[in-house]
Amino acid sequence: MSRLVVVGAGITGLAAAFEWHRRRPDDEVVVLEAGDRIGGKLDRVELAGHWYDTGPEAMLARVPEAVQLVERLGLADRLVAPATTQAAVVLPDGRFPLPAGTVLGVPASAEGLDGVLTPEGIARVAAEAELPPLVLDGDVAVGGLLRARLGDEVVDRLVEPLLGGVYAGRADELSLIATMPQLAAHLPAAGSVLGAAAAARDAGARSRFDAGGPVFVTVTEGIGSLPAALVAASGAEVRLRTPAHGLVRTPSGFELSIGRANAPQRLSADAVLVTAPAPKAARLLAGVAPGAVEPLQGIPYASMAVVAMAFPAQEVAAGSGLLVPPVTGRLVKGVTVSSRKWPHLDGGHLLVRSSVGRFRDERELQRDDDDLAAAVVADVADLLQLSRPEPVATRVVRWGGGLPQYLVGHQERVDAVRAAVSAVPGLAIAGAAFRGVGVPACIRDAHHAVDALL
Repeated sequence: MSRLVVVGAGITGLAAAFEWHRRRPDDEVVVLEAGDRIGGKLDRVELAGHWYDTGPEAMLARVPEAVQLVERLGLADRLVAPATTQAAVVLPDGRFPLPAGTVLGVPASAEGLDGVLTPEGIARVAAEAELPPLVLDGDVAVGGLLRARLGDEVVDRLVEPLLGGVYAGRADELSLIATMPQLAAHLPAAGSVLGAAAAARDAGARSRFDAGGPVFVTVTEGIGSLPAALVAASGAEVRLRTPAHGLVRTPSGFELSIGRANAPQRLSADAVLVTAPAPKAARLLAGVAPGAVEPLQGIPYASMAVVAMAFPAQEVAAGSGLLVPPVTGRLVKGVTVSSRKWPHLDGGHLLVRSSVGRFRDERELQRDDDDLAAAVVADVADLLQLSRPEPVATRVVRWGGGLPQYLVGHQERVDAVRAAVSAVPGLAIAGAAFRGVGVPACIRDAHHAVDALL
């Protein structure tokens, strides 16, 4: 192969371009991006003299892909661990530290839940021991399973805010297998949710002990600095404002229709990697891998917005941040106190970010930027009990259709997409829509795609 064309300049596409160049430095790599910037959901803004992430602000460090990529870019000295990860959950009856030892909010016992759950809620958790052994036949919704086994409070007060933070989704619709694979893997042997959570918790603790070091890291100039570093190191030709409209097979490989739809250009390729969001990928693959279209169309997306705020320096009664479940009726669904969480952001100002919007509940995103920022500032100032609540700077970044929803049956949809695409030599697909929305998961998927193509 001599030319790889990557569709999409998000972290998945750029990591794949870099990895391809690392293995085959003489090949040509072209990255097509419909938008006017690289990075996809990795983005940063300047806020009160700091580079500040408005996309992902932390990367899982106990899996190797993200940290290893940063090291290969020569930026290992810019990795930083959090000063604190102590978060609290805000509830209608107060705020409470997140209980230790849960699996994405799923407790391993009824112990240590005082305050976060009511006495009735704790009794409901303990009552799982009296239920028949759990037997699942296929995938189920996280919320449905947990409500039946542990009660509504576990879902509404613990699981919902955590899953909402990761996926901007709803526990009652999200897939157990896709969003909580560790818990799902232990359920058959454990026969109960509490037993499976305990087994998953212990396995995670052993993994963290073996790996050592922090669970999460970030980059001093922001995770949003990685896309430019990847382009520079890969030598890829990046074409912005260049959408791919069509893809066909040719005797020597592929031909893409790119650019303006009414006056498309042709681009030949020996191999093609599609990293566009699922709806766009479905349209592009219709002619070469029709079996991928329907399952791709079955992956919906949630829209959200991140509001970055700089307040005058002041003390706040919060650790790294707050989780805010829907039962509170609040506008925001989470608050990160970045200048407390990250040492390199400490000093000068109180830096905070908050997110708004979740799947099937995006009405607040209809506000204009000024109105949305003012409403979020008011909510955050109240939640953090700020003594000086007037911000010195705010930035609003919107992620329309930003987060794929791993609904029940997601694994089967992914398997169907992979099967249809892998049947076409020289074609691959990867991205956040498939096996993880975090930065390391996207990088891992990019590497698997490069492995498959080579």
